[in-house]
Amino acid sequence: MSTDTVQGNFLYRNLANATSILGVLPLVILFLDDGYKYVVPLIIFNNIMDDLDGILAAKLNIRSRFGADLDNVCDAVAHVILALVVGAHFGSFVMAAGAVAAGAIILRVVTRINPGSANGTGSPTNELMRHMLFTLLLAGQFDFPTEYVLISIFLLHSVSMLVPFTMPALLRSRIKAATLVAVVNVALLAAWLVPAVTPVIAAAFIGSYLYALAAGAGLWRKQDK
Repeated sequence: MSTDTVQGNFLYRNLANATSILGVLPLVILFLDDGYKYVVPLIIFNNIMDDLDGILAAKLNIRSRFGADLDNVCDAVAHVILALVVGAHFGSFVMAAGAVAAGAIILRVVTRINPGSANGTGSPTNELMRHMLFTLLLAGQFDFPTEYVLISIFLLHSVSMLVPFTMPALLRSRIKAATLVAVVNVALLAAWLVPAVTPVIAAAFIGSYLYALAAGAGLWRKQDK
């Protein structure tokens, strides 16, 4: 079978798109009575599938505008659900902050789908999911006010997702090779399964985010003058 014939196959062409959708569907578990206890593995699973669809599209040469838009829509659906579920679990002010973050996620995704908009600005919605994950994991190890930390993360990301400048220093944004992307996802699994390394991995991701936000804002202000 020729390469052109394989690439013309419907299933082959939509393999990455199916992966995007499969990253969202298991989140229905969160709506079960005891579904919240699965939130950590579901965040990690969604992150893995979101990275995998991009790798498949690139490696199999099946990138398309439809696929990119579908990926953004799937991100929006998944990340809105996760933010709202975590917010609702902690209640009151955390739920309100989660709703604000959900609104920012929707605005960011709609902006990215718009062909005339500038791409590459602000922080990815996945970054919020990873920080939310680290907060939940660390809350099981250390005694700190989880609600206040989650509120801070939700509100800070609500701003950083929509800022008009780039944040190239983000750890995940600097990683493009498929092997290194796999290492990032192994690190997330390690943070969940090996509590001793959770603080180190969390510090690496959150530290690079704060630096990227400060550096991006500083450079943007200089260029704006």
